[in-house]
Amino acid sequence: MAPKHLPPKQLQNLRFFFTRSLRTSSSSSISTSAAVSPLNLAERPEPAIQKPLTAIQDHAKPSSILDIHDHQKLFSNVPTSKLLHASSNLYLASISPMVDFGMWVMNSRLMETDNILRAAMMKTVRHTFFEHFCAGEDVVEAGRCIKKVNESGLRGMLVFAVEYTGDNDACDQNLKGFLDTVQSAMSLPPSSVSSVVVKITAICPLSLLERVSDLLRWQQRHPSFNLPWKQNSFPLFSDSSPLYHTIEKPEPLTPQEEHDLQLGQERLWKLSEKSVQANIPLTVDAENTAIQPAIDYLTYSAAIKYNKDDNPIVYGTIQAYLKDAKERLLLATKAADKMRVPMGFKVVRGAYMSRESKLASALGYDSPIHNSIQETHACYNDCASFMLEKITNRSDAVILATHNVESGRLAAKKALDLGIGRGNPKLEFAQLYGMSDSLSFGLSNAGFLVSKYMPYGPVDKVIPYLLRRAEENRGLLSTSSIDKELMR
Repeated sequence: MAPKHLPPKQLQNLRFFFTRSLRTSSSSSISTSAAVSPLNLAERPEPAIQKPLTAIQDHAKPSSILDIHDHQKLFSNVPTSKLLHASSNLYLASISPMVDFGMWVMNSRLMETDNILRAAMMKTVRHTFFEHFCAGEDVVEAGRCIKKVNESGLRGMLVFAVEYTGDNDACDQNLKGFLDTVQSAMSLPPSSVSSVVVKITAICPLSLLERVSDLLRWQQRHPSFNLPWKQNSFPLFSDSSPLYHTIEKPEPLTPQEEHDLQLGQERLWKLSEKSVQANIPLTVDAENTAIQPAIDYLTYSAAIKYNKDDNPIVYGTIQAYLKDAKERLLLATKAADKMRVPMGFKVVRGAYMSRESKLASALGYDSPIHNSIQETHACYNDCASFMLEKITNRSDAVILATHNVESGRLAAKKALDLGIGRGNPKLEFAQLYGMSDSLSFGLSNAGFLVSKYMPYGPVDKVIPYLLRRAEENRGLLSTSSIDKELMR
C-alpha cells in the first residue's frame, strides 16, 4: 500500500495527539526513567516459556562465565528484609489489573487536587513501588541509596528524573538540578557513580526539538538545504532511517528559536564541563524518533567538544529495537574515528514501542521498530558485539543495558574472548534499579562492572512517568520469573 501523505495541519494534529500526554500543565515535570527510557533501559518482555520448566531450570545452563542460579551466592549481600520487600513489590507489579488501576488513578482528576484519597495513594506508592524502583526524592536520599548499592558490589547511574520542558526558565531550573547531581556524585565514594544521566528534553524545549528534527530530516532528504545554525556533528541518519515525520519543507528557525537552540546547547556544554571536572561520564538518554535527530545532533556536537585524550565523557544512546540502529551506530563511530573523537554509547533495546508504531501507522508507514522480538535481540547482540570490538581497538566505551540473560551471557563471553579484562572501565553492564537483580549480581560476581539505573525525584512527579512506561511496555514493571523464584 502506498504511503498516505497527510496535510501539514493534520500531521501536526497527530504529532500533538501522540505527545500531549507527555507535556505538563506547568513548565516542567519531574519523572523517572527506560524505560524508557527510564526508562530508556527497558525492553520488551520475553515470550512465555511453554516447557514445564521453572525459570531457574531454564536459565541454569552450564556457563563458567555467568552463574545466575545460585541464589545464596547472588543475594549474599542483600538483607532478608530487603529480599522480602522486593519480592512482594515485584509480585504486585506483575499483576496487570493493578497496573491498569494505578494508571487510571494517576491520570484521573483525583490526583489534581489535595484530598484524602490522593494522600493515601501517594503514601502507599511511596512505601512500595517508589522505594523499590527509585533512589529517593532528592539528591541526598539518592546518594544514600547509591552507597547501599555500592556496598553490594554494584555501581549507580544517577538520574535526576526530569524531562519534557516547555520554556527556558524550566530548562534553567533543570540544569541546576543536573549540576547538583554531578556535584553530589563527586562527594560519593570513588567510582560508586558510573555516570550521570540526562534527557535533552529537560534542558531544551520539546517544541524546539521537534522543529530542529524536522529541519534535520529535510536536509537529509535534500542535502543542499542550508541550516546556518548547524555545527559539526556525526551522521544522524542512515539510508533506512524514518523520515516520514517531515512531509513538507519546514520553515527556517526564527531568530528567537535559533537563540533558544543556542541556550539549549550551552546548557549541555555546562553540564559536560562539570562532568569533565568530575571525570564522571554524562550519558544522554534516547527518546522517540520524532525528536531523536535533534537529540543526537546536540549529543554528538558535545562529544566532539568534550571527548578528549582517549576519555569519552559524553555518551550517546542507541535503541536496538529500531531497524536503523546498527547502521546509525556504524556511521557515527566511523565519523568519530575519522575525527579522532573517543566515543561512548549506551546500547538499549528501547522503550517507546507503542508510541512509535501508532504514529507510523497513523501516517501510513511501516513501524520503525523491528518486526519481531527475535530481530530486536539479534540487532542488540550485533551492536553489543561491534562496540566490544571497538573497545579492543581504541579508546571507545560502551554501557550494555539489558535485562536479557542471554544477551548478558553472550556479551560477557565475547568480552573475555577479545581479551577485555574483567573490571575494564570501558565496559559497563546496566539494569534498572529494582529489576533483574539476579543478572546484575551474576555479572558482578563474574568480575564485570555493573550499574543500576537509579532515578530520583518527588513521588508525585516520578510515579506518573513509571506508569507511562508501564503503558508503553506491557511487562516493564514485572520482573522475569527467575528473579522472583531466586528471591523466594
